[in-house]
Amino acid sequence: MSGHSKWSTIKRKKGAADAARGKLFTRLAREIQVAARSGADPSTNFTLRLAVDKARAENMPKENIERAIRRGAGLEKDGAEIETVVYEGYGPHGIAMLVECLTDNRNRTISELRRVFTKANGALGEPGSVAWQFTEKGYIVFNRVDDDGAPTGLDPDALFMAAIESGAEDVEISDDVVEVYTERTAFAQVSQALDEQGFKAAQAELLMRPNNTIELAAEEAASVLALVEAIEELDDVNKVYHNLEMTEAMMAQFA
Repeated sequence: MSGHSKWSTIKRKKGAADAARGKLFTRLAREIQVAARSGADPSTNFTLRLAVDKARAENMPKENIERAIRRGAGLEKDGAEIETVVYEGYGPHGIAMLVECLTDNRNRTISELRRVFTKANGALGEPGSVAWQFTEKGYIVFNRVDDDGAPTGLDPDALFMAAIESGAEDVEISDDVVEVYTERTAFAQVSQALDEQGFKAAQAELLMRPNNTIELAAEEAASVLALVEAIEELDDVNKVYHNLEMTEAMMAQFA
């Protein structure tokens, strides 16, 4: 399993704590609100459909989802304007990091980020200082086992062929999941084609994939992961990307 998928799995298992604090639903609502600016109908707005599907998977109440859509579409004026902002920086040991935020106050967001980076011996960078080390990709995950470790019945070979024929760029098969990567422009096409063929994704999103990764010793890697987790705890942060090589041993230790 790739580092991204392993990290996502761990974060999902830790998600109950976020939900208890109200953070998870707040982040999901902001994501829906931003996506709904391009249209309030999930059937014609693919980005909104993904955001709504993610919210439903986390058992977000229907009324919360609908309210976020109305706010994003400009049908309600009681909420602050939310915008997507991406910050760039370096963590410990030169690890490149991109931090995607959904915020209604840029000054607050960058102040909190700078504090966390500085405390971890990292630093925020200028626009363009890090982004060139990543490429935006479509990312679709299919589970081969469920949360209890039981097989889901997914045929990885059939999925591989279907993904490639649908226009996928890369398919990675492991014991737990099948991960499908696409070009950004082919993401909706591949996702919808696989869904129509009966392959139900556990996760589907656009992400920033590092062009190259850096492997660190366990103790050094732990300091980077500690920073990633501290950043993810900030209310305005939606996603964190980095170019640390996520080994199986490292993730097992972190989990």
